[in-house]
Amino acid sequence: MSTATESPWLAEATAPTEAAGAKPKIEREAHKLEKRLCREVGRAILDFNMIEDGDRVMVCMSGGKDSYTLLDILRRLQKRAPVNFSIVAVNLDQKQPGFPEHVLPDYFKSIGVQFHIENQDTYSVVKRVVPEGKTTCSLCSRLRRAILYKVADELGATKIALGHHRDDIVATLMLNMFYGGRMKGMPPKLVSDDGRHVVIRPLCYVPEKDTARWAQYQQFPIIPCNLCGSQDGLQRVAVNEMLREWDRKFPGRIESMLRAMGHVVTTHMMDPRLFDFRNARATGVADPEGDTAFDHEEFPAAMPSLPGLQVVQIG
Repeated sequence: MSTATESPWLAEATAPTEAAGAKPKIEREAHKLEKRLCREVGRAILDFNMIEDGDRVMVCMSGGKDSYTLLDILRRLQKRAPVNFSIVAVNLDQKQPGFPEHVLPDYFKSIGVQFHIENQDTYSVVKRVVPEGKTTCSLCSRLRRAILYKVADELGATKIALGHHRDDIVATLMLNMFYGGRMKGMPPKLVSDDGRHVVIRPLCYVPEKDTARWAQYQQFPIIPCNLCGSQDGLQRVAVNEMLREWDRKFPGRIESMLRAMGHVVTTHMMDPRLFDFRNARATGVADPEGDTAFDHEEFPAAMPSLPGLQVVQIG
């Protein structure tokens, strides 16, 4: 995931003209956070070629901290990006009871961004189809995705931007490992099954704590995410809590896991679809990328062991 540091995507915003120390500490910290968010989003856009000249980016807005942050940072980057692209904010009003339908339109108007509100009563569909007590997220997600793809066609959007951040991506990897028996996460960029839409996740390098801090500083009008009914028993909730605990106790662990997703050594996994293990034979020709299975792995000495895991050094 190398990045050309001279790219305009990574250029710093104009620095404040006030002398150092003239602003209150909270404003200085907010300025540093803004620079970090813009840098990480710009790096993701550059690394994965997420936004190109002439793109019309549809930013999917749920009313949560992450989608607000995504829209805000993309609009800031738009002013100094090396390409011209437009933004349209889209909210899917699923007619959940108690949803404050005025909040997002009022916010969009206040910042002067083009927007579209799509009204579709998927809430009633999900409640009718899914038995009481069962998780509704899967069906709701499929319905939402189909509707958003349709809206993207109607609006002429060339990219669909979602607000998933670094922690969402790592949590998805863990969920698939723990419960699905597969190594699968959230890609930063993908093409839809029908080949007609490109989905991007510009916050893929951004930790959740940064979107939370930015949303608090900007005082975004957050809409609660549990209007459909709290589902605290979901596996994702447990995994997210575990990751937050790791981030507190072992700083850098989540970032290391994210890096691992971009440095996959297929010869040292177990998927015959990625490497032809059956026909692997000695050739008598030296291979600098060959077996290192018996080499001692060097890890940082300060890296603590996983909670409840005993590490044994085999001599």
